[in-house]
Amino acid sequence: MNQPATPSLHEVSSLATRIAQEMGRVIEGKPQQIRMAVTVLLAGGHLLIEDVPGVGKTVLAKALGRAIDGEVKRIQFTPDLLPSDITGVSVFNQSSREFEFKPGGIFAHIVLGDEINRASPKTQSALLEAMAEGQVSADGQTYELKQPFMVIATQNPIEMEGTYPLPEAQRDRFMARITMGYPARTSEVAMLTSQAAGDQVATVQPVADADSVAAAIEAIRSVYVAPVINDYIVTIVESTRRHQDLRLGASPRASLHLMRAARVEAALAGRDYVIPEDVRKLAVEVLAHRVLPTVEAQVARRKPADIVASIVDTVPMPSRG
Repeated sequence: MNQPATPSLHEVSSLATRIAQEMGRVIEGKPQQIRMAVTVLLAGGHLLIEDVPGVGKTVLAKALGRAIDGEVKRIQFTPDLLPSDITGVSVFNQSSREFEFKPGGIFAHIVLGDEINRASPKTQSALLEAMAEGQVSADGQTYELKQPFMVIATQNPIEMEGTYPLPEAQRDRFMARITMGYPARTSEVAMLTSQAAGDQVATVQPVADADSVAAAIEAIRSVYVAPVINDYIVTIVESTRRHQDLRLGASPRASLHLMRAARVEAALAGRDYVIPEDVRKLAVEVLAHRVLPTVEAQVARRKPADIVASIVDTVPMPSRG
C-alpha cells in the first residue's frame, strides 16, 4: 500500500478545519476544546480531559475517532481492571500447540481511556510504554502500535468517590489537559433537541483517514522553530521549577510537548514558522497538569492553571523584529 504524499501546510490546516467542523456538529458550544483535541492529534500527543461526569468528555473522544475514520477502542477503567486487559495476553492455542498473542484495548488509532483514575496505579502504569514509545512489550516480545496513535483519557476530579490520583509520571505523558465545563444554556437546549433524534455521535462522518492524519503529523515537523523560540519555551518551563507556589515544576518532556503543540498552532494559522504567541496561547493547557502546588498555595486555593498563567505573563516574549 502506497503512503500518501506529504501534504502542504495549507492542506494540513484544511484537514484540521474539516475535522473540527465535523466534531462541532455533535459537541455544542465547545470550539476551544475541539481545537485543542485536534491540535494534540496533529502534534502526535495524548489528551487528558478532566471534569465531572456527564459534560461530554466521552462524546468528544468518540467524535474525533469517527471524524478521522480510525479504529477506536474504549477501555473502561475500573478497580478490577488488569494491565493485561490493556496491553494484551498470550493464550495457548490447542490446535497449533503454541502461545498466541491476543492484543488488548491499546491496539487502535484512538484509545479512549474512560475514567482512568478509577483504576489502580499498577493498571494505570500499563499505558506508560505505549504512550511514550508507541509500542507494547508482552512475554518478551515487542508489538508496534498503529499510527497515528492517540490516547484520550477522561478523568473525574480527585474529590470524586472511588478515584486514585494519577501519578506524576503518567500525567507527564499527556501533552495537554482540558476541561469541558458545563455547556451554555443555549447549547444545552440544543443538545436536548438533537438527542431526541437518537445518538448524534453515530452521525459523525469521516472527513479524513488514518493515513492522511499520519501524513499531516509528518508535515507538521517541517514547521520552523527558531532558536529564540526554543529559548522562550525553556525559560517558561524553567520558571515553573523555581516558582514559590510550586513544589514540582514541569519536566523537559513538557518543553518538547509545548514546542510540538506550538508547531501545530502555527500550521493551523497558515504559517510555516512558530511565533511567541503560539507558545503563549498553549502554555497553560500543556503545562498546568504537570506541576504540583505547595501546601500553602493549596490552602490559598491557587490553582495550577492560574499559577502557570501568571508565569507566562511575567516571562518577556522575544522580539519578532
